[in-house]
Amino acid sequence: MLWIKAFHILTVITWFAAMFYLPRLFVYHAMADDEISIERFKVMERKLYKGIMMPSFIVTTLMGWWMLQGYAWEAYSNEYWLQLKLLLVGLLIIYHFYCGYLVGVFSEDKNTRSHTFYRWFNEIPVLLLIGIIILVVVKPF
Repeated sequence: MLWIKAFHILTVITWFAAMFYLPRLFVYHAMADDEISIERFKVMERKLYKGIMMPSFIVTTLMGWWMLQGYAWEAYSNEYWLQLKLLLVGLLIIYHFYCGYLVGVFSEDKNTRSHTFYRWFNEIPVLLLIGIIILVVVKPF
């Protein structure tokens, strides 16, 4: 089970790296006004989402599910920290798929939001990560 946990942590890091970078690309894309930059951002966003973010999400989720079924649920199912952590992970998954939706919006040149919106949007996974780490390490309740 330690190998599963190790690969889970590795893919979580990869997934979060992509979730930190993709909204930053949205910031720059929303600010871009020349066609070359706009097309470049479309390619970068698509490749990041489909080539890194989605595969790391899938592996992270599978490894997490495996650990949950293997021992965590039986050992901790009555613990509120695990239930809250899973809720935060659920919000993170919603964020992930919303990022995919935004990749599509940008690819069709239909973005209506400013770079300021995306700067704030970029902070959401940071807050979720802080909460998840504190819950897993400290197990406050």
